[in-house]
Amino acid sequence: MPTRYYINLPDPARARGNDPDLAFRAQGAEAFAAELQDALRDDALFQRWRAKQDDPDDVDEALGATDAGATVAGKQEDLQIGLVVTTSLPSSVLRQRLGLLAGNGWQLRDVTSA
Repeated sequence: MPTRYYINLPDPARARGNDPDLAFRAQGAEAFAAELQDALRDDALFQRWRAKQDDPDDVDEALGATDAGATVAGKQEDLQIGLVVTTSLPSSVLRQRLGLLAGNGWQLRDVTSA
């Protein structure tokens, strides 16, 4: 069953993960939404992160789950960006991908069933 997550990027310029190779490159709400949507639909971000681990074979495969039907909409809200994520992925996978992309620069505002 899909879940809808309401995410806030309070300072989009600082919504960057610790590793520039994995972090958001986006500028603007639509670009942030597109990058996150790609990260949920495809395992390329997970595979790049996994390859950087000391023991890639020891990484939990469940973190590589994808949702081909995931959608992310972005909206500029004053100086902040609001993202609405609809996915059937577990919240742990969403949190891991957001951590890679945005570091600590995101906030979960609400969660509802889709």
